[in-house]
Amino acid sequence: MDRGTPDEANRHRLTVDVRRAGSGAVITPAGELDHHSAEKLRESLDQCVADGCFRIVIDCSGLEFCDSTGLNVLLATRVDVEAAGGQVHLAGMRPNVARVFEITGAGAVFTLHGSLDDALAALPSD
Repeated sequence: MDRGTPDEANRHRLTVDVRRAGSGAVITPAGELDHHSAEKLRESLDQCVADGCFRIVIDCSGLEFCDSTGLNVLLATRVDVEAAGGQVHLAGMRPNVARVFEITGAGAVFTLHGSLDDALAALPSD
């Protein structure tokens, strides 16, 4: 079975870093967030919420791409967290990812920040 070039094999690679801070967390997905990789982010976010994390900043600065599946993961997390009285903020979107939020109207339901530092400053402290 030909898996193509190494670049093609890694094209759908997504890494997700989770950094907890009190009752909050910074989630940093990097790579392509699409139907091939969205489950990895969903699992990280679901675990964070299950652990009582209700102040979440998603640092989008490492996202190279986001499709509707990835967007749905983010939207579902926002609904769950806000239902529990928490907040989800998005930070540092690249223009091509921000465009997906603009086209779909999803940008209107999230609190968006230009940088991670701005998002962290906007959240209430523990």
